[in-house]
Amino acid sequence: MTVMKKTRVFISGVAGFLGSHLADALLADGHEVIGCDNLAGGYVENIPSGVDFHKLDCLDRERLNVLLKNVDVVYHLASYAHEGLSVFSPFTISQNTYGITLSLLSASAANKIKRFVYCSSMARYGSLPEVPFTEDMTPQPQDPYGIAKLAGEWSVKNICETHDMEYVIVVPHNIIGSRQKYDDPFRNVASIMINLMLQGRQPIIYGDGNQKRSFSFVGDVVESLVKIGYQENLNKEIINVGPDNEFTSINELAEVIADILDFKLDPTYIPKRPQEVKLASCSADKARRLLGYETKIDLRSGLKDMVKFISDKGPKPFNYHIDLEIVNDKTPISWKNKMF
Repeated sequence: MTVMKKTRVFISGVAGFLGSHLADALLADGHEVIGCDNLAGGYVENIPSGVDFHKLDCLDRERLNVLLKNVDVVYHLASYAHEGLSVFSPFTISQNTYGITLSLLSASAANKIKRFVYCSSMARYGSLPEVPFTEDMTPQPQDPYGIAKLAGEWSVKNICETHDMEYVIVVPHNIIGSRQKYDDPFRNVASIMINLMLQGRQPIIYGDGNQKRSFSFVGDVVESLVKIGYQENLNKEIINVGPDNEFTSINELAEVIADILDFKLDPTYIPKRPQEVKLASCSADKARRLLGYETKIDLRSGLKDMVKFISDKGPKPFNYHIDLEIVNDKTPISWKNKMF
């Protein structure tokens, strides 16, 4: 299998838990890693030693133009990945998901980078009639975040093909693992639950808790991401990455976390969130065929890793760092009343 030589790599969102783990892997392979983050969704202590780090919002296209000089591969991981919140803060979430993608694409094309790796989302699929979702299905996103992610995919295809850049679109499942931001009340359900239980507080569950997801351990995703940046046979592909052998309800997720923590579980149930997808799971058949993907870390083991990380750092109060743009009778009471 032909791969690129050691390269200069740029990672947007490098202080996030996925970006920082990817940086670790690329540095270990001998690549030079440059990264940016505005620290809205990550921690500065996540950033590995050896990364040329720049505190920067990806909307700053002029600075990106400078940072991308002589870069070979761009991994675009940064976004405000808040599906539920995007229904009530559509401008903020879309600007920091779709808007930043256009900014980084523009800088990438101006610098003639070789390959652009775009991290999309399961939210692209929406509520399709069949699970697991496969890459050949027509996406039907049903929240502004999913719409912004899909619009980003179309822009990646258009701009990369116009300006002779290779591209790969990767669709990870719900990623979990150490370094994930756990004081964000709007996303990262496993981290929220762990943070609450470590404070002796009950988790808050939307609806009946029977929404089902497939959770990916960050290490399994990173292994595929490294290959996606360098394998020669992947140009223009869309690839789901994540387990399709575990399909877990939110109720079951809470039970596993409570069991790991020996916590007496009695969740608080509140009305469901508008536009929340009930069943979301992706087929990993294409990733197995093209990348040799396999699930090495199961859900319970991944959650144990998260519990250790959050326990070691200590539980934190939740930071309501994004304003609600729309407050009405459909806005979740957990956010209006700051229940986390």
